[in-house]
Amino acid sequence: MKLPLAAIAASLAYLIVAPVFAQTSPAPGAAEPVPATKRVACLASTQSLKGQDKRDQLQLCLAQARVDCLKQAIDQKMVGEARRSAIKTCVGTDGPAQQ
Repeated sequence: MKLPLAAIAASLAYLIVAPVFAQTSPAPGAAEPVPATKRVACLASTQSLKGQDKRDQLQLCLAQARVDCLKQAIDQKMVGEARRSAIKTCVGTDGPAQQ
C-alpha cells in the first residue's frame, strides 16, 4: 500500500513543479510581458478611502509602482523609447490616474 501512495505523491509533486521549470526566460534585452495589474492593484487598495485620502494614497501607490517598473527596466538594460514603453506597459497607464 505504501508504493501507490508514494507514486501518487510523486505525481502530484511533478504536476506542481513541472510548470515552473517549463517556463523560459526572455532573451537579454527583450521586454518581458507584464500584465497591467499594478494600476489595478493601486485602485483596489484605495477603494475604501474617500476624498483627499484616496487621491493621496493612489498617487503614492502609482509612484511606487512606477519606481518598481523603472528598476525592472534598468535591470533589463532598457534605454530610450523601449524603457518608456516598458514602464507604461508595466504600470498599466499612460499617465496619472484620473480619480
